[in-house]
Amino acid sequence: MSADHGHGHGHSLDPTVTEPDPHVPQAPSGRAVRIGIGGPVGSGKTALVAALARTLGSRLRLGVVTNDIYTTEDADFLRRAGVLTPDRIEAVQTGCCPHTAIRDDITANLDAVELLEERFGDLDLVLVESGGDNLTAVFSRGLIDRQIFVVDVAGGDKVPRKGGPGVTTADLLVINKVDLAPYVGADLEVMTSDAHRMRGELPVIAQSLVTDPAASDVTEWVLAQLAAVRVPAA
Repeated sequence: MSADHGHGHGHSLDPTVTEPDPHVPQAPSGRAVRIGIGGPVGSGKTALVAALARTLGSRLRLGVVTNDIYTTEDADFLRRAGVLTPDRIEAVQTGCCPHTAIRDDITANLDAVELLEERFGDLDLVLVESGGDNLTAVFSRGLIDRQIFVVDVAGGDKVPRKGGPGVTTADLLVINKVDLAPYVGADLEVMTSDAHRMRGELPVIAQSLVTDPAASDVTEWVLAQLAAVRVPAA
């Protein structure tokens, strides 16, 4: 699925260019749409954030908030990668289990989002990346509007059937690193089948950022959320 909808946008791919693309659905009037990205350690959350920022950063007014326990490592990685200008990326140091800062006491993350909005004015989208956590880690709906939960095949094909709120209730489940399945003995067909069984009608995307660096299907899903979500001004 193409991330550019088949249009020749003619926009610069420079991530510092943030003029909204007229062909891309923009966030409605009001505050930015916030999408949380959570999942276990090593599942590829930061790589997915980087892919989305590369793909959408020149087309939407975008900001990113990362969460780490004691460091700013994920934010530093994104800044070094040049996916956005450094001032569009804010880091939260939780000092505790990651789910505390995305679910139980969301103040630090709300402050980081507010700082981005004060710095840049109207934003279309803010991506909030959780620190690595377990299958119960979900975002407070007071912090985000939609949640993506990321698992990877290296964790084993049993992960989706283990369930947990992250797998069963997230608005989108991403099965990441599918290119590794043959090397780690994971049965991708079992993994995706179990994911659909556990999630019912909620969507599942299996992807490899090696073969699709633009995360095309997730990008399309994110754009659909911007078109669908109506967020009133604070």
